[in-house]
Amino acid sequence: MAAAAPAPQAQVQLQTRHEERARGTLLSAEKLYTLDSAQAVAEELGRAGFDGGVVEHGVVAYRLVYRTIDAQGRPTTASGLLALPLSGERRLRVVSFTHGTGSHKDDSPSMRRGAFVSAPVIAHASAGAAAVGPDYLGMGVGPGPHPWMDIESETTASLDMLRAARSFAPRTGRVLEREVQVTGFSQGASAALGLGRALQAGEDRWFRLGALAPVSGAYDFGGSELPALLAGRLEPKSGVLYAAYTLVAFNRLHPVYDRPDEVFKAPYADTVEALFDGAHTGEQLMRGTPGTLDALLTAHGRELLARPTGGLAAALRGTDAVCRDWAPRTPTRLYTATDDEQAVTANTTVCRTEFLKRGVDVPVVDLGPVEYHGSRHLGSNVAATTEIVRWFEQLRER
Repeated sequence: MAAAAPAPQAQVQLQTRHEERARGTLLSAEKLYTLDSAQAVAEELGRAGFDGGVVEHGVVAYRLVYRTIDAQGRPTTASGLLALPLSGERRLRVVSFTHGTGSHKDDSPSMRRGAFVSAPVIAHASAGAAAVGPDYLGMGVGPGPHPWMDIESETTASLDMLRAARSFAPRTGRVLEREVQVTGFSQGASAALGLGRALQAGEDRWFRLGALAPVSGAYDFGGSELPALLAGRLEPKSGVLYAAYTLVAFNRLHPVYDRPDEVFKAPYADTVEALFDGAHTGEQLMRGTPGTLDALLTAHGRELLARPTGGLAAALRGTDAVCRDWAPRTPTRLYTATDDEQAVTANTTVCRTEFLKRGVDVPVVDLGPVEYHGSRHLGSNVAATTEIVRWFEQLRER
């Protein structure tokens, strides 16, 4: 006699378990390049403006494409960079680096070589780690637009990238250890906290959180970052771009506005959404947006950012929760730059205070007035990469 069909609820549960198993499934792996010596890596990092003094090994880099879920929980694909050291070690510690904000799909680790966005991944690999750098949803070779500052999807994309890397590693004769040292910069700092929270909560059966080192994040995006932006405390053009990206990206997932002209002034109401489609470069964003918030935003747009309601308020509850309702139980440091012109240091102060409320005193490392191309925000990524590579190695030696 044929077995009875599962009840509808059971079918949903079976489908959910199947989708969970599919997450992180490796779809393809492409060798991108090999830096066959420590000197070659140091030269590569130097071209990107990073310190080659932490280099110990050559590196081989791959682009992985894998299954994950989108911001609505539906199956999709994403890509990322896996960099492995050319060393004799079979078992490798793991470092996850989540990158900062980009506008074009190519502004991601697996798409750029010798660049600001990929250099930290290469640096950690050259120090002996299996280093992963997720491109995020909608970046790299992933489909669709990027859900910027959506911590939940950044977390799932990062976790599933780790799973894909673990699946691929044996093809190179390597095995990935369980503990993951997690770091990230700017947008990626919040993503790093989301990943750390997920690993600590046991959301993966193999990987667990080993250390956490986010850099210059907007952890209190609604409470500290947006007020600073509206008050003119950010570099003006950065403020314009972040305001535009906030409204456009959040509106894709939440009901923020019905028509662009409700929040953006002419002529930008007709063009600004297309600028964040993943096909426009940072240079095109710079040319396609005004120099001031007053020229970009309507009175309603400014009021919405100042006093978020509805969908925007709901979105900000997610971005601002990365340091709330949990605290890391592993070695953790928060890195920041003096007078950061893009991510105000109040974000870090709030994050540290939230952790302290839960009995965890996380040290803040002030990197000083570091600069990269005239930006202290970008400079913090360069300076922190060297510091974090060394700190992660020290933790490993304990």
